Amino acid sequence: MTLKSKKNNFKAKQRARRFAMQAIYQWHLTQEKFSVIQAKFLDQEEMVSVDTAYFLLLVQGVLQDQASLDNHLQECLDRPMKELDLVELAILRLGAFELLQCVEVPYKVVLNESIELAKMFGATDSYKYVNGILHLLAKKNRPMECK
Repeated sequence: MTLKSKKNNFKAKQRARRFAMQAIYQWHLTQEKFSVIQAKFLDQEEMVSVDTAYFLLLVQGVLQDQASLDNHLQECLDRPMKELDLVELAILRLGAFELLQCVEVPYKVVLNESIELAKMFGATDSYKYVNGILHLLAKKNRPMECK
């Protein structure tokens, strides 16, 4: 499959986030190598409409920067990370990566996309928790943008 970057296609990036969250969740469950997870996802027919370059950036970034992301997140959490639901953890790590490493993406977009993922895949009110944690992280790391 050819990697496609769809720079100004919001829907393609939205799909990339959705598949990235699922790939991160799969990694949480299986601890498979990134190359194995990548191959499984890129072989899916649905990936045709995805910004695959952004998908790879997100998943690789989260897996490589996990320790740093977790340190930033733990400062905002009200409980130990090991107590988080794995879906919420995947969404929070993904959102944290975008907030910290993809500064070209407005923080409100990151929050909204993370909330939508939590509504789609998480427990009933997990979107409220995800919103609170990522909003606090944004205030700490993007203070000028959050005024």
